[in-house]
Amino acid sequence: MHRNYSLLGPDAARAVETGLAAAEWYHTDIPRKEMKALMQRADQPAIRDTARLFGCMIVFAGLGVVLWPSWWSATFWLAYGVLYGSAMDSRWHECGHGTAFKTGWMNDVVYQVASFCMIRNPVTWRWSHARHHTDTIIVGRDPEIALMRPPVFFKLIANFVGIFGAWDGLVLMVKNASGRLDPEEATFIPKSEQPKVIRVARIWVGIYAATAALALWTGSILPFMVIGLPRLYGAWHHVMTGILQHGGLADNVIDHRLNSRTVYMNPVSRFIYWNMNYHVEHHMFPMVPYHRLPALHDRIKHDLPAPCPSIAAGFREMWPALRRQLANEDYFVQRILPPSARPYRTEFHGLHLDGRPVAAAE
Repeated sequence: MHRNYSLLGPDAARAVETGLAAAEWYHTDIPRKEMKALMQRADQPAIRDTARLFGCMIVFAGLGVVLWPSWWSATFWLAYGVLYGSAMDSRWHECGHGTAFKTGWMNDVVYQVASFCMIRNPVTWRWSHARHHTDTIIVGRDPEIALMRPPVFFKLIANFVGIFGAWDGLVLMVKNASGRLDPEEATFIPKSEQPKVIRVARIWVGIYAATAALALWTGSILPFMVIGLPRLYGAWHHVMTGILQHGGLADNVIDHRLNSRTVYMNPVSRFIYWNMNYHVEHHMFPMVPYHRLPALHDRIKHDLPAPCPSIAAGFREMWPALRRQLANEDYFVQRILPPSARPYRTEFHGLHLDGRPVAAAE
């Protein structure tokens, strides 16, 4: 069946009719006392990591400016770009959950900065991401499905340099600044929050206009190397890690072990990604702070599919499935549970009575 990903389309209505929307998801059993300890928030880890992040950004941008326009500045702009266009993606994500810091205003400040860098309206995306967690990879309900079926490889590859992601963000920013919301946005943003969307967009348009004016006045693109362009040339890391989250896996199922992927990563990528490589764990227990996800993984891995041992291994698993989806939208990689795991709940839509996902990989 051809999938319609519109939040206003027939698959959205079908998800409600079949009970996929706002369903009860599977969770690994953890005693309440242990869960409370895992959910304990703390300021220190996030303050440390945020100081490192912004410290590096200041140093890299400063050296880039000092060495401009020499090619010697390129290395520093590339490093700055990854932190601006990729690390800010994970900071937007975790601070949006309100779990990175224990202190609320610290989450809010970093969330606002990261949202601006990623060109994601902080009001819109707070509600968008709430829907993503409520209806993860449910067609017609989840507004954050990065890889639709069949996959559009041109768009996927172009997003490694942020083209479509940044363009869509700019278009929505201008539309919101004009006082309008996209019809799909209106399906998940409460009316009481919609004026905030417009106000933020107008502030952002002002910042970009000031940046453009400075670039014209100086006769240089240097201001855009600090604000704006890094969203393009620094996007590759967050796209690389982001498509591994759910790419090639099952949709329209309500067990995160089927539709999410945990990948072991090197320390640098884990810092940029803020431990979101533990993605099954994050979706199953989204209120566990990023710095506790490794401990959560160790606690519940007996009930989860084996993690991919590296980023490269994750792509080796995902890429052939995406290619097969060009001819067969229903194809996906079936997650294999260890013998110690509880089986898939068979009453869920999209599963055979023996627990095997429908149209799973052969």
